[in-house]
Amino acid sequence: MQDNTSDLPPAARRALAEAAERRRKAEAEAAANPMPPELGGRDGPDPVRYGDWEKKGLAIDF
Repeated sequence: MQDNTSDLPPAARRALAEAAERRRKAEAEAAANPMPPELGGRDGPDPVRYGDWEKKGLAIDF
């Protein structure tokens, strides 16, 4: 993949660099302090992602 940042204005390049730094810090924080596993949650795919807002006919409110 080719890097096309050279044709961007300086402010846009600076914003991209700042965003990359924030992503790097967030990933490092997530790796250092992982979230605990969910206890008693639903089985299977994430219901929000797949639009499955009910289980056995009962609506689930998150």
